[in-house]
Amino acid sequence: MDASPAGTPYPTEGELRARAALVAAGLEFTVTRHGPVSSLAEAAALRGIDPAGIVKTLVVRRGADDYVLVLVPGDRTISWPKLRALLGVNRLSLPDAATAREATGYERGTITPFGATHPWPVVADAQVPGRPASIGGGAHGVAVAVDGDDLVRVLDATVEDVTEPA
Repeated sequence: MDASPAGTPYPTEGELRARAALVAAGLEFTVTRHGPVSSLAEAAALRGIDPAGIVKTLVVRRGADDYVLVLVPGDRTISWPKLRALLGVNRLSLPDAATAREATGYERGTITPFGATHPWPVVADAQVPGRPASIGGGAHGVAVAVDGDDLVRVLDATVEDVTEPA
């Protein structure tokens, strides 16, 4: 295992788990390692893409020990009324960082549906298919570029308009 300039070993366990799941899914992908960033705009610039091309994986709690992963373009935010209507529930919430890690095996800022410790259902915003997507790679400062159509297909994601401009 190598060490990054900051001394953190890489690839991390999370990155290895994500990469193994991507390979097992038969998904073509490219890994980009850019190191820690302080904003979505900075991450987009280092990846050479528009912020809309970054696809965040958000953990949403539907109920006790019941979560869904929501894929949200970087320039958008979850529309809670749309997501509640899609899921047929009256209440949703974002869990705290420790609970999100417990549900996925990943720290906030590294979460990806690939290699999550539990196969939660995935909802992809309608803007994810049809263009390239840069998703979390299982470690801070690691991104995976994939085709948006392939992403939703291999995840068997429900595709629906569940976001609004940020």
